[in-house]
Amino acid sequence: MNGAASPPSPSPSPWRATVIRAITPVTPRVKSFRFDALDRPHRAGQHVDVRLTAPDGYQAQRSYSIASAPGDPAGIELMIEGLEAGEVSGFFDTVAEVGDAIELRGPVGAFAWGSEDGGPVLLIGGGSGVVPLLAMVRERALRAPEVPMLLIYSVRNAAEAIARAELAARSRDETGFDLTLLLTREGATAGRRIDRVMIDTAIECLGMPRHAFVCGGNGFVGTVADLLVDAGVKPGVVRTERFGG
Repeated sequence: MNGAASPPSPSPSPWRATVIRAITPVTPRVKSFRFDALDRPHRAGQHVDVRLTAPDGYQAQRSYSIASAPGDPAGIELMIEGLEAGEVSGFFDTVAEVGDAIELRGPVGAFAWGSEDGGPVLLIGGGSGVVPLLAMVRERALRAPEVPMLLIYSVRNAAEAIARAELAARSRDETGFDLTLLLTREGATAGRRIDRVMIDTAIECLGMPRHAFVCGGNGFVGTVADLLVDAGVKPGVVRTERFGG
């Protein structure tokens, strides 16, 4: 989840004030924000609620996926895309500075994977929907490098691909992790979308997944989830996270 309205939580943790420790550009539209570690450990794939309060008391709240692996000594990392007319993302894109106080709550969500869950694991992300999947890739590298994992990442062009260099290096250097990067608006794959052939090829490479995680916009997630089930992946295996309209 990246920039979606926050879902209700049955037993929300308290809000916690923290400060921005570092800001780093990731793509022309996405920035990385580092905060101190949460009071409770998170699982790879979970998100936090972020709340901003204006001087007049007006509050805006959104949810952002955690990009960092659990236990990262640098704290938690959020990768936030600057969206036109976005109340919260606009603040982070154009106003936020290192040292600014921000309220966080979490971690939240059942869209999560840990080393104890095993594999094979198939990850499919669209655009900024790759962020929680990136946390899973990082978690695997730290705690379960023996687990087979494959990521299909669909994004408009190479410049907008989040953590492209990191993912390419992991695919090259880490045995058992494979990356399929689909550029939908440039290069040889321009105009192509994730289809049944791509899903079948991934399953042939990885094996039938024990866990499949899909994250992206509503239409993307619905289409990919259907393709997975059509390819023989059991519906109960497929976990989805949606954002946007």
